[in-house]
Amino acid sequence: MINDDSNLSQRAKQLHKAVPLIDGHNDLPWKLRTNNIQLSSNNMLKEIQSAFHTDIPRLLEGGLGGQFWSVYVPTQLENNESFVQTTLEQIDIVYQLVRQYPDVFQLTLTSSEVESAFKQNKIASLIGMEGGHCIGESLASLRMFYKLGARYMTLTHNKSLPWADSCTDLPQANGLTEFGQSVVREMNHLGMLVDLSHVSPQTMHAALDVTSAPVIFSHSSARAITDHPRNVPDDVLIRLKDNDGIIMVSFVPAFISTPVHQWELSRASVIDATCSSHLASGDSVSTSTATNTPPRATINDVADHVDHIANLIGTSHIGIGSDFDGVGSLPLGLEDVSKYHSLTIELIKRSYTDEDILNILGRNILRVMRKAESISAQLSANS
Repeated sequence: MINDDSNLSQRAKQLHKAVPLIDGHNDLPWKLRTNNIQLSSNNMLKEIQSAFHTDIPRLLEGGLGGQFWSVYVPTQLENNESFVQTTLEQIDIVYQLVRQYPDVFQLTLTSSEVESAFKQNKIASLIGMEGGHCIGESLASLRMFYKLGARYMTLTHNKSLPWADSCTDLPQANGLTEFGQSVVREMNHLGMLVDLSHVSPQTMHAALDVTSAPVIFSHSSARAITDHPRNVPDDVLIRLKDNDGIIMVSFVPAFISTPVHQWELSRASVIDATCSSHLASGDSVSTSTATNTPPRATINDVADHVDHIANLIGTSHIGIGSDFDGVGSLPLGLEDVSKYHSLTIELIKRSYTDEDILNILGRNILRVMRKAESISAQLSANS
């Protein structure tokens, strides 16, 4: 390991200036919705928001270059609300974010637009859909969401669908049904990235069997290090390399720390309460007593997952997928969006080369996007 800390911070900042750091998953839109915040009449994100992980001052301090904003919608809605309508409303929040702060954010739809925004010192803002329930079993809805800017869709969230299985629910499709396969093919045709976070290993393999484009895991980690169902087994990671895809390592404590995962299992009455990335870990912690203090994940745990994946399939298939504002607690050293540099410094200390780190920060996901765009163009030309 490199132990000379004198210039590490400066080196990390230089790396962040060389390539856009692109985070695969941030739940700020849902956090704004659940707090009834209308950005059109509220300038709050210009100031530090202690109840949030994300605000503009800390984004700039952390050196973020691009963000897939999750337009998450729960798998159960109240008052007969529509999944499609609620997803549209979440996309509108991203549009509001960009419209309210045009000097900071730029809506981007392609890899080249991300790079252009970065050159203009703006945070490239992309849209990621979290869960196939959002399309209402309609390929037409999927196509319209793409037209509105969605550039990835997670096939499931924490509940299985009739056409795809979640890792935290009983299977219904035993991988992918014919409709599930058609969803993957349509996403390839559109140029929308297939996101396999949240899905079962059987569905991971089924999607890899069908896809003609690289896939992503927008916010998952390595199951060999932390045996959590939300993480990715080694046999899938090996196939991910062959697919030229990417796993964007999550900061969710239960996904990266075995002691935290075991503690949460011991406190939870149902497994999906601990598996969902939208469970605030603090919700479980709040029920603890002074004599039952939960363990705390650290930045080293995140780097350990990066190490394992790099040793297994190389650094060309790793990215960052924090899940900021989708969880209650975060690892020591990665408490909010101002701390991205700290992870870069940790990777430098672990003797990752500048090339490795630049790949992890943003080059890998940009490569995947470019390839998906190219395959989409080929499929369209042949149809």
